Amino acid sequence: QLQASGGGLVQAGGSLRLSCATSGRIYSSAVMAWFRQAPRKEREFVARIRWSTGRSSYADSVKGRFTISKDSASTVALQMNNLKSEDTAVYYCARGTQWAELPNEYGSWGQGTQVTVSS
Repeated sequence: QLQASGGGLVQAGGSLRLSCATSGRIYSSAVMAWFRQAPRKEREFVARIRWSTGRSSYADSVKGRFTISKDSASTVALQMNNLKSEDTAVYYCARGTQWAELPNEYGSWGQGTQVTVSS
């Protein structure tokens, strides 16, 4: 139901734009989020957006560099600027209904897209 795309290899300081397409429109009650998981690390929260209001929040590690946005009625994007080597991870989009930062609060997940930042 969720399809993430846009990952790739980029040099430090570069930019990537991730996109997450859903099979149908995203309902106003939804919270859409991005998480990431680096090798040998737990999945961590990156950004979230409440679909009805557009309110967003970010992990401290990406604040000021990443922007989550509503691209269409069925697509959420993550613009990533000034990428750092520590941003290297598999990025996942997720859908839930709670304003949460814990992965287990989200019931639907995309398959993940790899982002690799070379230093």
